[in-house]
Amino acid sequence: MANGDPHIPAAPDPTAAISVRGLVNRFGTQTVHDGLDLDVRRGEILGVVGGSGTGKSVLMRAILGLRRPEGGRIEVLGVDALADDPAARLHVERNSGVLFQDGALFSSLSVGENVQVPLKEHHPELPESWRYELALLKVKLAGLPADATDKLPSQLSGGMRKRAGLARALALDPPLLFLDEPTAGLDPIGAAAFDRLLRTLRDALGLTVFLITHDLDTLYAICDRVAVLAERKVVVVAPLDEVEQFDHPWVQEYFHGPRARAARRARPGHEGGIAMEAG
Repeated sequence: MANGDPHIPAAPDPTAAISVRGLVNRFGTQTVHDGLDLDVRRGEILGVVGGSGTGKSVLMRAILGLRRPEGGRIEVLGVDALADDPAARLHVERNSGVLFQDGALFSSLSVGENVQVPLKEHHPELPESWRYELALLKVKLAGLPADATDKLPSQLSGGMRKRAGLARALALDPPLLFLDEPTAGLDPIGAAAFDRLLRTLRDALGLTVFLITHDLDTLYAICDRVAVLAERKVVVVAPLDEVEQFDHPWVQEYFHGPRARAARRARPGHEGGIAMEAG
């Protein structure tokens, strides 16, 4: 279905930041992806959605090289991400920042020490004082106060841990940012603030964002396009207005329920939404 859909080109886009073609992922006898195609355009926030078990996180891990797929091709910033080449692996690592669910911070390290982990791994030549200052900069960039740098993750709220994880993801100034359910567990106000932060960072830093989420408010507030996983493929990838009209049972149920209608009304630019209220 994906290969025949006009929203999903058969050939890779040479200008895309990430191109996935014919991806196959299996766990034993269970096939999660079978011939999955996807392009992530440079500078966009791509929302990735799908029902439970459709392999959203598996797709992200395959792109990052955290699992080896059974088939297919993945290019990240023009480099074969599946090549048996240490230089290719390093290329993906240095150009990708990742925020896992709940931040995935090292509990025994302070926030500043957590942010310094990628710097120590990839730039061991940097003086300790420089690493500290860079970590402090990223902590502030993620919207945390400077004194959060010396706190342990257990001393932070859920929203602050998310921002600390984001600060670590930005440590190497990567052009690619991968986020797995970044607003899960946050209250509506905290989730909306995190969405605004992501949009601001994308605009200011020119990031390309791969965003896995179930949060309809996030999809309508900040995503340029949405990719829907179903039937072991990406069945559609397009702006939300087009995805809403796509003839697929899961898409229709997900994007036309009461929660979706509320999120649609609150989207920026919609009458009664954020932009209208601000104006």
